[in-house]
Amino acid sequence: MDRPTYERGREIRAAVLGDAYVAKAEAGDDFSKPFQDLVTEYCWGAVWGREGLPRKTRSMLNLAMLAVLNRPNELRTHVKGALTNGVTRDEIREVFMQVAIYAGVPAAVDSFRIARDAFAEYETQQ
Repeated sequence: MDRPTYERGREIRAAVLGDAYVAKAEAGDDFSKPFQDLVTEYCWGAVWGREGLPRKTRSMLNLAMLAVLNRPNELRTHVKGALTNGVTRDEIREVFMQVAIYAGVPAAVDSFRIARDAFAEYETQQ
């Protein structure tokens, strides 16, 4: 493990998803710990930690990809993270409108439902 990349990833992950989310992920069992370390180091540190795109743009890309991949739990998490990163509800709507055209209306329908729930969860956490 590259410790500086891991630490940068942990900082970014906590800034986007919240300290409570990261603590819960880290509190997993021995089975999932190596996976959580991998996600923190490579996903959050090596990729999210790059300077090529701002976090807001990375969040919008994630929303589109997760919607297309039909990953509702991750989509819910990343809608809240996108709000934290400054993506507006109007911009989230536009991402899902784009998903409807390029990936299909059913993917967008589910994404809109998930986003509404995530907006409500986000508001109660603020």
